[in-house]
Amino acid sequence: MVSRNIYLQLVFRIVLMVLTIVASTYFFFKGQYIVCAIGILIIIAQTSALISHVNQTNRKIAYFFDAIKNEDFTLRFPEKLSVKSLEELNHSLNMLNSMIQDIHLKKQAQEQYYQEILKQADIGIFTINDKGHILFANPTVQHLLNYRPLNHIKQLIQVDQELYNLFKDLQPFDNTIYQLGNERGKRDLSLKCTPITIEEEKLLLVVVHDIHKELDQKETDSWVKLIRVLTHEIMNTITPITSISESILRYYKKGNVLLAPSDFGEDQIKNTVKGLEVIKDQGSDLMSFVKSYRTFLSVPEPDKELIPAHKLLERVKLLLLEQTDPENLKIEILVAPEDLELYVDQKQISQVLLNLGKNAKQSLEGQENGTIRLIAGINEMNKKFIQVYDNGAGIPQELINEIFVPFFTTKNTGTGIGLSLSKQIMRLHGGNIHVISEKNTVFTLTFE
Repeated sequence: MVSRNIYLQLVFRIVLMVLTIVASTYFFFKGQYIVCAIGILIIIAQTSALISHVNQTNRKIAYFFDAIKNEDFTLRFPEKLSVKSLEELNHSLNMLNSMIQDIHLKKQAQEQYYQEILKQADIGIFTINDKGHILFANPTVQHLLNYRPLNHIKQLIQVDQELYNLFKDLQPFDNTIYQLGNERGKRDLSLKCTPITIEEEKLLLVVVHDIHKELDQKETDSWVKLIRVLTHEIMNTITPITSISESILRYYKKGNVLLAPSDFGEDQIKNTVKGLEVIKDQGSDLMSFVKSYRTFLSVPEPDKELIPAHKLLERVKLLLLEQTDPENLKIEILVAPEDLELYVDQKQISQVLLNLGKNAKQSLEGQENGTIRLIAGINEMNKKFIQVYDNGAGIPQELINEIFVPFFTTKNTGTGIGLSLSKQIMRLHGGNIHVISEKNTVFTLTFE
């Protein structure tokens, strides 16, 4: 409506100018020069009025946008004018100004809301640009790093040189743990980096979390689980030994009096021999258990070298097929890229993969079309990985958090250290192992 009225105003003024020019030209050729001169003056006045009208409109719009740019919403245009088009224009500009003011106030309130959330959060959050300038840092991260205010990562040199080196080399999607020590003790900090773009500027969003409490809790939980399993295994071994020892002792002693050799019967001697054999077997089992514990605690440091992933997986496949009927099991190898190499201890990683492969084979027993896939590749975080997949019976969800506990097992045979030993080997490689078991089971080894 406003643009239409302005348009009609311009058309009307231009039509009047054209008519005046035509009339002046007519009177000029008729020799009526005085009338023609009056017409020229009228044309000049009309042109001046048209320019003034356009400039007035443009100035109002320019003032309006300048005010919006400077976040000045006090500008108001008069809405009672003799010119209808300008009155409507002023009314529209005032309405638009009020709408933008409302949006601006809501945006400010929302920004204050998010700022308060970030201030109260118990995790540290800050953003860094390419030049190392810290554009935002909430109070928590300043408390965790023991420095305020944080404006540039070079300030971290005063906190810890190694911490500064770590932040200087941070890359998108980095995920690391750093132990920061100061006069108030040590803190285990988890650092996670995410790339973001704001107003065409590439920034790095860093989240810092003190995981000391979580680590303490997990360490306590791990010890509780370990002690529970150790107690269970030892009691299962010692209880029969105690019971049989008491039974044998009753053969040779009544009350506090030892029986004479002549009182022994043949059945007593045979039962004694059987009991001693059981005690011997139970003692051997306990020795094997202790040996397994010793093996778990004495994993050597990895002797790493570059190994072609395809060669490593082919070796594991061959060893798995030697221990089973190839007709009842299909083992596939997938490597991408084909020339992928892994910097690992070949013997230790082969041991891990063989253990996972054997577990997969056991889950496929009695199943048709059993398939194991050995997969190697590079994930979206540019980290190399190996996966062991099987389509057998999955792991019950209630046991997922237990399977990596040393000596925990649901099998009738075995020591229960296979997966915990695998986790220990991956830890020594600077990587990790995790499992997803729903319809299928996938163990993933991720390397740094």
